[in-house]
Amino acid sequence: MAGKTKSMSQIKQLLLLKRQNVSNRKAAVQIGMDKETVNNYVRKVCADPLGIDGLLELDDPVLEHRLKGGSPAYPDNRFEEFKRLLPYLEEEMSRSGKTHVTLKLLWEEYRRDHPDGYGLTQFRYHYNQNALASSDKAPSTILKDLYVGGEKAFLDYAGDTLGYIDMHTADKVRTQSFVACLPASDYGFMLCVPSQSTEDFVYAITRFFEHIGGASRILVPDNLKAAIVKTDRYEPSVNRILEDMANHYGCVVIPARPRHPKDKSLVEDQVRLVYRRVYAELRNRTFYSLEELNRAVAEKMQAHNRKRMQHHPYSREERFLAVDKPGLLPLPQKRFEIKSYTDLKVGANCCIYFGRDKHYYSVPYHFIGKQVHVEYTRTLVKIYADGRLLKAYERDYSHGRYTICDEHLASNSREYRDRTPQRYIERCEKVSVELGRLVTLMFHTSRLPAEMHYRSCDGLLNLQRTTDPVLFRTACETAIEYGRYNYRFVRQLIDSRCAGVHQHDLLMPPEHDNIRGREQFT
Repeated sequence: MAGKTKSMSQIKQLLLLKRQNVSNRKAAVQIGMDKETVNNYVRKVCADPLGIDGLLELDDPVLEHRLKGGSPAYPDNRFEEFKRLLPYLEEEMSRSGKTHVTLKLLWEEYRRDHPDGYGLTQFRYHYNQNALASSDKAPSTILKDLYVGGEKAFLDYAGDTLGYIDMHTADKVRTQSFVACLPASDYGFMLCVPSQSTEDFVYAITRFFEHIGGASRILVPDNLKAAIVKTDRYEPSVNRILEDMANHYGCVVIPARPRHPKDKSLVEDQVRLVYRRVYAELRNRTFYSLEELNRAVAEKMQAHNRKRMQHHPYSREERFLAVDKPGLLPLPQKRFEIKSYTDLKVGANCCIYFGRDKHYYSVPYHFIGKQVHVEYTRTLVKIYADGRLLKAYERDYSHGRYTICDEHLASNSREYRDRTPQRYIERCEKVSVELGRLVTLMFHTSRLPAEMHYRSCDGLLNLQRTTDPVLFRTACETAIEYGRYNYRFVRQLIDSRCAGVHQHDLLMPPEHDNIRGREQFT
């Protein structure tokens, strides 16, 4: 995989491992990345002023842009100094039976002389690695699984299925049984989901975390299609959605090796227990919804975890509360939502067309014609360009509609978009009192939508610029008098120079008692 650009989800997995003081070599093996590539990224991260915590808070495109250009590399001489001290450390530990010296005491002395040296975890790791390498025994005869509380969670699906009856079709619906196990306490969790898809797998993990009230530091899934894109003994490719979920909860994904059942033997045992204590006890019951089925499963799993273990004086739940619970990572405030990604081109209307929802979102006008990167979840749409966030929108599922930010539009576009009846009335009143009255009556007396008169207003304003002011005012007064509040009538009056408009006043007959006026007909 050397030489290929790594996804930021994978880089965040590396950052989480480094925050746990995992060595570069071990991190490279666990996340399936070339050792030299890991070294290069670690050097860039060490040189970055934000540090690991700051970089983890960045969105993926921003992080990629920050690391892509490269940072100055600073050599780390701690391991060279540690190698120089190894003979002294070995000699002191060989006499520990007499001197009662401990490795932690030696580390404290080491840190007094080397304040910038290794932390205790890395100090012990490098010492133990040296002791292991110099031992005559094979690793398989001296290594033993010792699980730290809250550190790992094994994940798998049961081979057999459960099901329920669909109340609308009366069909039997089969479900997949997600099983998780915390190895330090053997605490089990089970959830029935519709399928083994990535979405259902991630949903089941989030429900598992919420059930135990925290997140384990390491997830160990089997080589499922929902978790692993490409199976490999040494460098399995983890599904990007699963990596995003792990980054959200601050944990890392280290898949079990294919054809190595001992890597996840405890969850295999948990599946066998689930068959006996859940499947067998529910065999004669009928369920009519997935929720009803999962409620029954939760009751059986609770009884299973509270049952006294055969070779221990405590239950799995008691062991979980004592050992695993304190070691879990706190849950973030928001539940993880699956991210999807796409690249879209900004149209001439300053918007991208989000085809999934048939909806438009605005982008700053100087990005017209350029490609932007879009990340979206069920509730949010984020738009990036050149490694920076342009805008984050709440996702709108309205087909054919626009979500527009005024700052994104050019000045002429903003003016066009901000048209309202009141703005037209104010503009026309500044030109003349007569035009202001005409436009006010146009909007207030019409039954048509206000938008239908905007072009008439634009035409009147343009006509005013090229017409004699006296003639224009006369035409407006005449249009008001005749109740013809539109551009076409005013234009006809101006073209005729208002010929004959006031002749009716001259030709009116004199008032007479035998002649009825128009007031008689109103």
